[in-house]
Amino acid sequence: MASIPAAGPLWFGHPRQLARLFTTEAMERFGYYGMRALLTLYLADHFLFSDSTTTSLYGGFTALVYLTPLVGGLIADRYLGSKRSVKFGAIVMACGYLTLCFGGDAAKPFATIDGQRYEVVVDRSTAAKQQYVVDHGKRLAIKGNDDGSVTLTGADGVVDRTVAKGGFVPGGERNPLYTMIMLIGLSAVTVGNGFFKPNISTMVGSLYANGDRRRDAGFTIFYMGINLGSLFSQLLCPLLAVGIPGVWDGLGWWAGFGLAAIGMAVSWGLIQFAGPKMAGIGETPVQAGGDKGIMIYVLALLAIPLIWFLFTNLMDAPPPIKGQGIGGYILGLPILGKVLFFTFLASVIGIPIWSLRAGTRQEFEMMVAAIVLIVFNVVFWTLFEQAGSSLTLFADRNTDLRMFPSLFPNFSITAGQTQFFNAFFIVVCAPMLAKLWVTLAKRGIEPGIPVKFGVALIGVGAGFLLLVFGTKFAGPDFKVGIWWLAGLYLVHSLAELCISPVGLSMITKLSIARIVGMMMGVWFLSISCAQYVAGVVAQVASVETVGGQVTNLKVSLDTYAGVFQTIGLIAAGIGLVLLVISPLLKRLMHGVD
Repeated sequence: MASIPAAGPLWFGHPRQLARLFTTEAMERFGYYGMRALLTLYLADHFLFSDSTTTSLYGGFTALVYLTPLVGGLIADRYLGSKRSVKFGAIVMACGYLTLCFGGDAAKPFATIDGQRYEVVVDRSTAAKQQYVVDHGKRLAIKGNDDGSVTLTGADGVVDRTVAKGGFVPGGERNPLYTMIMLIGLSAVTVGNGFFKPNISTMVGSLYANGDRRRDAGFTIFYMGINLGSLFSQLLCPLLAVGIPGVWDGLGWWAGFGLAAIGMAVSWGLIQFAGPKMAGIGETPVQAGGDKGIMIYVLALLAIPLIWFLFTNLMDAPPPIKGQGIGGYILGLPILGKVLFFTFLASVIGIPIWSLRAGTRQEFEMMVAAIVLIVFNVVFWTLFEQAGSSLTLFADRNTDLRMFPSLFPNFSITAGQTQFFNAFFIVVCAPMLAKLWVTLAKRGIEPGIPVKFGVALIGVGAGFLLLVFGTKFAGPDFKVGIWWLAGLYLVHSLAELCISPVGLSMITKLSIARIVGMMMGVWFLSISCAQYVAGVVAQVASVETVGGQVTNLKVSLDTYAGVFQTIGLIAAGIGLVLLVISPLLKRLMHGVD
């Protein structure tokens, strides 16, 4: 058991160790979100993976990022202790980010036309980034048509030929070694995150004695570090990687991932060299049979090839066959998809059945309410997490990234940097929303947990619908003003504040005491499932690319608008359903609010 710090110097009224843990978390999130801001574009533009493969791999990675902490938390509780787990996880994650720096030369684009392979070159000197097929020394401009056919046009503007739909197949010649190195890097980040993520929070909790009313405020300060770290990294890592459009080309992908690795190394150093400042916090538990640390470290490193296998299985999985039904679709899922689906299904069915037999009627009803809210939680995060995949690709392809085109026509940000909007709005809006809840509570009209969940779902849908509305004002280049995308992130951030802070608290309040740890695991499992499904949803918004660039921006814009409108309406509808049944859930919760 971790000891409670003795009375001493305080930091904003809290134990002084909170400042170090706050900074440690901020630097860890600096590394993770900096890497995440680059990942989708790195896969699509450097390795030239198709949209389907890119979003599938991204969804699988983020799903495992939320799944591995279940194991890492258990190992820390029984064997390593939180402090050693955090230090080990930080080292492995830093090595993972560093590994991503070695991506080698960019993949070489090519196209197969009616069975014959041709070289493809991309002119990146202009904003349009025109793609050309090289045919016996001639450069033929590629243009995708609305009906799926592809037109090849010579330098004189005369159409050389039109390839029917399905006859033009883009591809990329990738070095298998560099692809393997990239997947190993992601695997190392996944394993290291499993040790770091749950245990840094445990260390914060150990700073406070049971009943200490400063605990919630302490976690609020701690979580502010998450958003501050992500805010700066989502600006700086893309800046180093791809530079400033039209001004500076950046240093390359390696520099962005390298900065993420530096941030992670700083996070490790803050704990490694804390010395007596962190004495008694997250120490190794007493174990029968001696310390098992070395064995656990070795087994954790041996798990990296297992994660690598799951990633390759995701990439090699065939697309679903139309008309096979939901059962056929599930059986056709990659291994990771099957594991997540059947584990989550067993949890949401089995836990209420167990609580009916082992608990009182009131406990059973409270558990049912918790499970229902967990299911709705999957829907929210599935759509919210489009930020790192389909929304980033939309920003890259169909968004005018100039912040103030009238005043500063040459100043713009990159597609990866658009993700900073979420962190910025969280930092700005969190104190205001917290004050709003307090004010409403004093008047006795603060909405309950189911209502907040419902509002969050309506909000995430409304954000997509706002962006769809903005597509009506796209210019002749089929690009939407960046402030429409910023508006989506503002609405999504407000929605996140309605569901994320209350979720974990809801689990601890509604769960039967002897399985609260298991229910916490199911909560994170629901987010993991949502991350995976988010990748599946992003695949629906896939558009054809050649050399990492779309061949028809109008088709791209229409595709994104259609998908975003569909998921926006579905999310808003599900949120309304939750609002309708919220009185029933409130009764099942028996006063918990």
